[in-house]
Amino acid sequence: MYVPRTLESFIKNAALQFPVLLLTGARQVGKTTCIRHLAEKERTYVSLDDPLVLNLAKEDPALFMQRFPPPVLIDEIQYAPELLPYIKIEVDRERKPGSFWITGSQQFHLMKGISETLAGRVGILNLLGLSRREMLGSGYNIKPFVPDSATIIERLETGDELDLKKLYKLIWRGSFPEVALRNELDWNLFYSSYVQTYLQRDIRDLAKVGDEMSFLRFLRASAARSGQLLNMSELARDADVSSNTAKKWLSLLQASGIIYLLEPYFSNTTKRMVKRPKLYFLDTGLCAYLTEWLSPETLEAGAMSGAIFETWVLGELLKSYWHNGLRAPFYYYRDKDQKEVDLIIVRDGKLYPLEFKKTASPGKKEARNFQLLEKLQMPLGSGGVISLAEQFLPLTSTVHAIPVAAL
Repeated sequence: MYVPRTLESFIKNAALQFPVLLLTGARQVGKTTCIRHLAEKERTYVSLDDPLVLNLAKEDPALFMQRFPPPVLIDEIQYAPELLPYIKIEVDRERKPGSFWITGSQQFHLMKGISETLAGRVGILNLLGLSRREMLGSGYNIKPFVPDSATIIERLETGDELDLKKLYKLIWRGSFPEVALRNELDWNLFYSSYVQTYLQRDIRDLAKVGDEMSFLRFLRASAARSGQLLNMSELARDADVSSNTAKKWLSLLQASGIIYLLEPYFSNTTKRMVKRPKLYFLDTGLCAYLTEWLSPETLEAGAMSGAIFETWVLGELLKSYWHNGLRAPFYYYRDKDQKEVDLIIVRDGKLYPLEFKKTASPGKKEARNFQLLEKLQMPLGSGGVISLAEQFLPLTSTVHAIPVAAL
């Protein structure tokens, strides 16, 4: 069963504007399924996962281009960066929109070649796992999230109810389509295989990982910090690797779509901002697996319950932007007095503050730090506390309790 993706219309638009379309994202988020669903019948599909095809692409890229002329869809382009100069030559010869559709799951390995050879010729879109709305079958209708009353009311009218039990099952299973849509699929086996494949294929050669157990410790230490301020020295110590190695591996996780680093909001009018980013895993199922929560019930009742809730909420908000072909204008605020606002969305010159709280009864105290943003001398839009509240209710004149079902 194919699940419509929000990004589809933007893929179509990009294909009409650029000779090359690149769809990037982590393995198993559904890149190939989505783009093959949109491909015309005459577009040839070529997967570089095939060893024989890959050998041709690497050893004789000119012959590869003759054998697979445009319009063509090349899957996992990162395995044969040798093709990029030849794609450039073909594009410059024809300048026909939509000639090459390519996918890549290793952005860190790919983007240098893309920027050097295809600048101005390629439209780049990022795909994450399924959003909750896509799972409900309403992916086409999702707009970027802003905490204003009209947006929240519309979302609540079109979304199913989401109680605590249902929410944590959703969080625990994660957003990779195969495991999210197939309840009969063994959760532990899926993520175990994912981690092994990721170690063996996507990281070892590129990052020169000699000790797989060290990298697995690093993955687990990173997952345990999802939703927290990044302390690189502590992360390196817990993973038993050097700080330089930790920085390198973290950058690989970020660029390959496994983690997201939320930067602090900073302006010249305030000098008390903490400059370290906050770390979030982009798939909560993978995060739960790496931190060894083996059921939705133990995850909900455990020490990571609040952090994984915050991680899931941020991921859903990210998808509402990235899957609409937009950069996510997301930041957090935290001063040296440890006062924090979980998320600031910057749109049209306004700051929209949000808090994420695993509570069914949010009050004014959850939004008390919003007033700190006044010192930033930027107009403040409406704010909200995304929580397990059942109703959309005002907490102050500008702040509402937002049910998690609005996501």
